[in-house]
Amino acid sequence: MIEPRVIIGRDEIKQAVIRLARQIAHDYRGKEPLIVGILKGSCIFLGDIIREINIPLEIEFVRLASYSGKLSTGKVKIVQSLNSPIQGRDILIVEDIVDTGLSVSVLLKYLKRKTPASVKLCVLLDKPSRRTIPVTIDYLGFTVPDKFIVGYGIDWNEKYRYLPDIAAID
Repeated sequence: MIEPRVIIGRDEIKQAVIRLARQIAHDYRGKEPLIVGILKGSCIFLGDIIREINIPLEIEFVRLASYSGKLSTGKVKIVQSLNSPIQGRDILIVEDIVDTGLSVSVLLKYLKRKTPASVKLCVLLDKPSRRTIPVTIDYLGFTVPDKFIVGYGIDWNEKYRYLPDIAAID
């Protein structure tokens, strides 16, 4: 098994989660946003951030598929879509990492066709060096280098999700 190298420790992650949650709670004060987590990678980040947001909210999940091993296939499929209607709702997408921007852009288009009141994006990790499609990130934890990232819910072939830190596989 490949030994990942920690690049962001659990204490730094916790501080970023608190910072992002405060921004989100401030921006959504008086509203009840629908938080849309992208499975599977965002599950740990989403769980941590909603406990810190401390405002009324609802949660939904979508599941996208675009990777095979370490490589993107270049095609994104919505494998699991929303169960709740979102017309007129404030939507906050929670994602673990934005790389090329392809997956998130497909999801944003899908959601916007359903005419929500607003759609914003909260991302733990951004890898702008790989971006091929522009994506606006409203709430960002960290920018990371062009390395394969694992840990804190992010996997490589379903491995390493359990790591409490963000690590790189060289």
